Amino acid sequence: MHCGELLKLKRDVEAAAVPIGAKVTLRAGQIVCLAQALGGCHTVSVNGTLFRIEGKDADALGLEAGAKAAPCGLAPATPEQVEKRVWEALRACYDPEIPVNIVDLGLIYDCVVTPLPGNTDYKVDIKMTLTAPGCGMGPVIQQDVQNKLLALAKVREVNVELVWEPPWHRSMISEAGRLQLGLL
Repeated sequence: MHCGELLKLKRDVEAAAVPIGAKVTLRAGQIVCLAQALGGCHTVSVNGTLFRIEGKDADALGLEAGAKAAPCGLAPATPEQVEKRVWEALRACYDPEIPVNIVDLGLIYDCVVTPLPGNTDYKVDIKMTLTAPGCGMGPVIQQDVQNKLLALAKVREVNVELVWEPPWHRSMISEAGRLQLGLL
C-alpha cells in the first residue's frame, strides 16, 4: 500500500468529508486514491475531495483492519506509566490533511492522569486545540483521541476538551513535525 495508490472500494463505507467532517457513504466499486494512511486511519481522495475512513473499515479498501491499541507488556501501575502510554497513543492520532501527529503539530495543550477512587484505574483529561477554529474535522479528531485512550489498559474515563486559548500557530509545531513538513 502506497500513497497515491488507486483502490477500488470492496463495499459501501462510511467516511468523513475533509475538512468539514460531514458523514457520507462511499459506494462499493468506487475508485479512490489513497492520500494518507496514518494512525490506523486512511485519507482517500475522490475526484479531488478528501475523505477519512476509520481503521475498522480498512477492509472496504481491500486492506487489513488496523490493530486496536493494545498495551505492551504488563499493564501500567502508576500515573506516570499511564501518562507515558497516553502520549504514545496521542502520537498515533493524525489530522487527515496533515501527515504529522497531533502531538508534534502542537495541538495537545494539557494531559492530566488522575487515579479513580476505589480502584486501580485512571481518568485522563486532555485539553487540545485545532489548527483552525472552524475545522469541521474537530469532532472526528476529538473522537479519535478518546477512542485511542479508552483502548489503553487501566484507562476507564477520558475527557477531551477543545480549547482555543492560546490560539494555535505553526510555531507550535515541534522540530520533528517541522522536519516532516519540510519547514526546516
